[in-house]
Amino acid sequence: MKVKLKVWRQKNGNTPGQFKTYETPELNENMSFLEMLDVLNENLAVKGEEPIAFDHDCREGICGTCSLVIDGKPHGPHKGIATCQTYMRSFKDGDLICVEPFRAKAFPLIKDLVVDRKAFDRIQHAGGFISVRTGAAPDANSIPVPKENADLAMDAAQCIGCGACVAACKNASAMLFVSAKVSHLGLLPQGQPERLKRVKAMVEQMDQEGFGACTVTGSCEAVCPKEISLDFIARMNRDYGVAILKGDPKAVAGGGAG
Repeated sequence: MKVKLKVWRQKNGNTPGQFKTYETPELNENMSFLEMLDVLNENLAVKGEEPIAFDHDCREGICGTCSLVIDGKPHGPHKGIATCQTYMRSFKDGDLICVEPFRAKAFPLIKDLVVDRKAFDRIQHAGGFISVRTGAAPDANSIPVPKENADLAMDAAQCIGCGACVAACKNASAMLFVSAKVSHLGLLPQGQPERLKRVKAMVEQMDQEGFGACTVTGSCEAVCPKEISLDFIARMNRDYGVAILKGDPKAVAGGGAG
């Protein structure tokens, strides 16, 4: 099979970009989307053209690095998978496929399909830790945790920080990502000492990074490769409200958790 790709090309964040159309060499329909880009780049290199820059790492749906917008949808046409888990058999011979980077003010473009998502790292650094010393794994496992809380914490911890929620949201909100990071620690006994401090610090950092507010359209949940539930946003909002009522009113964030 062969397909045509309409790919966003941009040298850097300070220069204008544009779509450029490429026709791929012959492809195996069982190739992943990223393997197809590898083949196209090899072909471009042979022709003396600059390869398309795109992010990738594990290629197993674990790291979230591979994030692309394919035909207008973050990660591509299927539900519950990352870009690297999208295969060419999802498309038809001769299809024209549009490939873009994630677009959000808080994710400045670096080159072509690569964006800077360090804003997520800074949000996690603001509150993604616990001070309880649990020792080695056997000691930590000896702390009783209700099964319902353990299951919810594991659901939240599945978030790979890819940013698809931001790319899909009309407001470029990071609420699903932040709520997952807040919840997976806040649901466990070890995370209780910093629970209110954590939610306040992470929401405030989210606002500082320039992400938009949540208006609960549900687009974030629809494109999340790990299908993180909107329920975590509601949980985070409750904790945030308690944190503000118990804390310094002057430290209220700019409304990101509203």
